[in-house]
Amino acid sequence: MRQTAPNDVPGTLSDIRPYSYRDDPAVPVFDDSAPVAFMDGDCVLCTTGARVIARLDHRLGIRICPVQSALGQAMLAHLGQDPDDTETWIYLRDGQAHAALDAMICMGRDIGGPGWLLQPLRLLPRGGRDWLYRRIALNRYHLFGRTDMCAVPDPKLRRRLIE
Repeated sequence: MRQTAPNDVPGTLSDIRPYSYRDDPAVPVFDDSAPVAFMDGDCVLCTTGARVIARLDHRLGIRICPVQSALGQAMLAHLGQDPDDTETWIYLRDGQAHAALDAMICMGRDIGGPGWLLQPLRLLPRGGRDWLYRRIALNRYHLFGRTDMCAVPDPKLRRRLIE
């Protein structure tokens, strides 16, 4: 049975049963033995984040999946998010999905090192975190521009991409 979260609350996905996507025939089978970050493959900020993950993550082997891919679209739909809303950023770890700024904070903690710089954001109330994430997400193309994560990725990033 598919469980979804309301898509008007960016960071709220904790009510979705871990690994529920495995039971959803619409979600393609993929290797979820390591965490997966689902992000906008056309956003310079997200692409830079993917390169930072590839450079800093020496332990977990975090995979990167553009939300524009078939898997990304299916995962967003499964999680109750709008598949056409590329503002969504999801971090899937141990079958549990985290969204928006909460996802980045969780991933930063997992990576360690400079990733710990995101931890003070946990002090903001959820509404504040979601508001901040939405402001950045809504203006990311204007502020940072567009790119194509999959066009010519460096070898470290290429090994992590799920398309």
